Amino acid sequence: MAISLQKGQKVNLKKTQSAGLGEILVNLNWNARPVKKGLFSAFKSGGGIDLDLGCLYELKDGSKGAVQALGNAFGSLNYPPYIALDGDDRTGAAAAGENLRINGNQIAKIKRVLVYTFIYEGVANWQQADAVVTIKYPGAEDLVVQMDHYNSKELMCGLALFENINDETFSVEKIVQFYPGHPALDKAFGWGINWKPGRK
Repeated sequence: MAISLQKGQKVNLKKTQSAGLGEILVNLNWNARPVKKGLFSAFKSGGGIDLDLGCLYELKDGSKGAVQALGNAFGSLNYPPYIALDGDDRTGAAAAGENLRINGNQIAKIKRVLVYTFIYEGVANWQQADAVVTIKYPGAEDLVVQMDHYNSKELMCGLALFENINDETFSVEKIVQFYPGHPALDKAFGWGINWKPGRK
């Protein structure tokens, strides 16, 4: 069973064990259909859309940053920011997609987390990418964030916002809002990070 979140809907992930929430897994999967280009249907970038999963984080001590493949900022599960990205699927062909892991046992140290995805390479068409995010955590039904609102002009999408309620509960809200890039996403949620161009 799974719960499909509606835009603006909030669901609480509650502590179910003495240690904490356990590991929260945020999985991104998308369609790897090739992008046709030109009269002879030459395929761009080997035929895939490179969709990246990442997040902005803010810890209780005031630390802020991003976890993402861009800039090789893969994070750490057992040390600050207690969030880690498994790897970088460059085409969408990997069955497991991309996974972001949040250490729910360290919830008391995490203030908020904004999960996002952006098109690093390939077509700027979210409907064709057909992306879906699944949030899993111990002892509960999966939460599904469908990208059911599309905007082909913007390359970045804010997906879900995790907020610490009482050091035992994360509130998860479906966002699915599009932005031209990291600074615009940052500004919309008042994060306050200084951005500079990066590569991977």
